[in-house]
Amino acid sequence: MKIKPFKLERYFAKYEFSAPYLLSCSDCEPLTLKELLAMADPASLKLWTELSLGYTESPGHPLLRTEIAKLYTHISPTEILTCVPEEGVFMAMHNILAKGDHIVTTFPGYQSLYEIAYSVGCTVSKWQPRCDKGWNFDLADLKDLITKRTKLLVINFPHNPTGATLSKDQLEDLIKIAKKNNIFIFSDEMYRGLEYEESQQLASVSDLYENGISLFGMSKTFALAGLRIGWLTTKNKKLFKTLAAFKDYTTICSSAPSEILAIMALRAKDHIIKRNLSIMQINLNILGKFFQKYRDFFVWHKPKAGPITFPELKLKQNVADFCLDLVQEKGVMLLPAKVYDYQGNNFRIGFARQDMPAALQKFEEYLKSRLG
Repeated sequence: MKIKPFKLERYFAKYEFSAPYLLSCSDCEPLTLKELLAMADPASLKLWTELSLGYTESPGHPLLRTEIAKLYTHISPTEILTCVPEEGVFMAMHNILAKGDHIVTTFPGYQSLYEIAYSVGCTVSKWQPRCDKGWNFDLADLKDLITKRTKLLVINFPHNPTGATLSKDQLEDLIKIAKKNNIFIFSDEMYRGLEYEESQQLASVSDLYENGISLFGMSKTFALAGLRIGWLTTKNKKLFKTLAAFKDYTTICSSAPSEILAIMALRAKDHIIKRNLSIMQINLNILGKFFQKYRDFFVWHKPKAGPITFPELKLKQNVADFCLDLVQEKGVMLLPAKVYDYQGNNFRIGFARQDMPAALQKFEEYLKSRLG
């Protein structure tokens, strides 16, 4: 398979572990092992201390799948396939799509959500948000993109990188559109649970639609990206069976220690999510004041959900050059829009890390020194 380089990941590979101030991270403040073990219930601690470091069940530890199922309404443990999150995207795209198919995807977005389709030989239409009074995806725009050849609709809410989301009614209408046209939906739900109000949280597409397949995991909402534990959920039995067999050619099974740590975190989910939302809210308020202060330099729309936002640089300078100069001069990493294949002069900020205020202060120093 020939596929283009993953621009966002290549950019992170260059700066993530060298730049001292990361202002573009999309995950929440990572938990330490000590913090997680302190949250663990006695049963999961026993699993941890008595763990055998052998192979694990390919679909995932039965107790892990039982805990995951509690995040859904109509998904059973037997309808859950654990995987590395990126692996889930790879498997789903390769088992749903074929050369000549057409997909529609939310855009800008995480590159693998559309790049794998290109590599398979599909045509791709991009459902882009409007930006009147904040980022929003209009269903009328989506309808205009659907053709008789459309096989798959790819969505991501809360949305990376704009922070947009849908209302519950909009999601129901979207599913009606997919049903009417006999289209699969792949729903990237990696930021589910990071809505600012509980009433905003959308149901999983896999709960609502038989031909829906949803991706979730420990990386973002649960602040445990290092576990490399995610999962796919679907009620489509034929597709699930195909995916489970395909996994024999990728990771085969998950890491045994990661599975037990994931069980601990899922059992402490309310505490973890509350902690993450608290960090986000504090930082979001700080960002609001920052962008008000520098409104002559940036256009900023407050995100509606999730830990990231996508401001626009108002200056004539190309944002990619701006971000490069910033990281070289102040060690502050921002993601320019080009890593999303997006033409706007935008950049991504992540605000779920505890050191965001310190990174933002360095960013402000740069603005004062370079822009006056």
